[in-house]
Amino acid sequence: MGVIEEDEVCSVARLLGDLVSYRASGTGHLEFLAGLALLQSNSQFPESYEDCMEAPAFHLQEAAMLHKFAEAAYTGPLLDVGRNPALFLCTWICRQGILTPWSRKWRPKLDGDNWWRGHAAAFLKFINFPAHVLRRGRICREKCKATYFVVVLHYLRCVVIAVRGTETAEDLITDGLGRACSLTVEDLDGLTNHVHGMDTSRKHYGHSGIVEAARDLFMQIEGDPKFGESESSGFLSSLIGDGCECDGYSIRIVGHSLGGAIASLLGIRLRCRFPNLYVYAYGPLPCVDSDVAEACSEFVTSIVLDNEFSSRLSYGSIRRLQVAAIKVLSQDPKADTALIFRLARRFLSASKRQRENVEEKTSEEAIDVNSSPESQHDQIYPIWEEAEAEMQQDNEEFINPFHGMASEDNPVSQFMETGPTKEDDDEAPEMFMPGLVIHIVPEGNNMSVPIWRGWPICDVTDGYKAYVANRESFKEIMVSPSMFLDHLPWRCRHALQKVLESRNLFFDLTSETDIV
Repeated sequence: MGVIEEDEVCSVARLLGDLVSYRASGTGHLEFLAGLALLQSNSQFPESYEDCMEAPAFHLQEAAMLHKFAEAAYTGPLLDVGRNPALFLCTWICRQGILTPWSRKWRPKLDGDNWWRGHAAAFLKFINFPAHVLRRGRICREKCKATYFVVVLHYLRCVVIAVRGTETAEDLITDGLGRACSLTVEDLDGLTNHVHGMDTSRKHYGHSGIVEAARDLFMQIEGDPKFGESESSGFLSSLIGDGCECDGYSIRIVGHSLGGAIASLLGIRLRCRFPNLYVYAYGPLPCVDSDVAEACSEFVTSIVLDNEFSSRLSYGSIRRLQVAAIKVLSQDPKADTALIFRLARRFLSASKRQRENVEEKTSEEAIDVNSSPESQHDQIYPIWEEAEAEMQQDNEEFINPFHGMASEDNPVSQFMETGPTKEDDDEAPEMFMPGLVIHIVPEGNNMSVPIWRGWPICDVTDGYKAYVANRESFKEIMVSPSMFLDHLPWRCRHALQKVLESRNLFFDLTSETDIV
């Protein structure tokens, strides 16, 4: 782990410690609920979808059919705890195949199989398919390396690649490496026919941890960086190439959360080799800039359920939330000024360390002393979307306990000035969800109900509707009681089924026309 990555991990740990200290200092539950209610009332909830276009029926049918592969990729005990909180141990033991040891010799074995974090038997048990359909996969326990499964469905003439989302501590590190890195020409191979929709005069960027994981997964699945020569030795090419077993089959790459973001970047790279390829990302993280996100809309679909947080969780949205938190705390006359001082100092020191690391790295590249050529491609670009006018507001408009202090000694004022200006935003673009964005929203759900009157987290009896949404509307974190529960994969599957029922659409796994 590099120095910059260590600083990121340390800053997150220190911030969590300070927030826990603030809670332990006497902040009551009513104050906590009042704070959530304040954030909820200030949140910009989605606009009316009356004038928006409904999601295409074909995409909804195919997304609902393939969702179980993305959900099955979570082979560890995490999701079993959520699905069956009372009997999760029995469910997990059954799904792992522990009760049927006589069938062990017929099970496929993958690299990294283990009884705790999952294995091939658990994946096949969930999708309810025979062992011979699983052709390749990996259970990975390292950061920036994804767990994946490759399934061949002959009766559908389709190859499905399922990428697991966040399930382990290593996956959280991949999520946390949210700084922007430049995308190479190889990363954007699949967009060569869409150059007219992108500005070729500027670089394009992606989420650092996700980009690295997608590059590693590409080497695992295809692994031939010199494609274009007369022959290719990649796994997919040997499976789907001319005259091979799956000649003419379509490719579907699916993933949930982190897995959806990795699947999208993998699909962008593979699209030029396999034109009959499509990606379905369920609740993905923002991982590419706006130009790339728009250019891949032809073969990537991102599906977001109501207020789920992951699709709004970017480095820029977190930084803006930090500023909002400091503002709210500083305006509270009963707040502990010492703890606010520490929070502002943490934010300020983390920002300064990041900028110093960027300047140091830039100077090293100028004199060509980098030992690794690959390091010259990745640069740190802090993401910031706070309006410049708001960042330069007068001290009289901003009430805080440090108002009487000198500007150079005021940690709150210094922190407010650490954000880049609009000119810097052009150099460091915001991260967005890739492809066509489908937003599933409940019908008749009133999220303006005060939080203390009830938690509207139960299933909506009126059903759901799906619309084509503007990715710009997902730039800010939506604070709501259901922001975490909406991210659970089985809730997305349930919502997709409800949408299909409301529109009298159905999918049949035994029908070849649904997926080809």
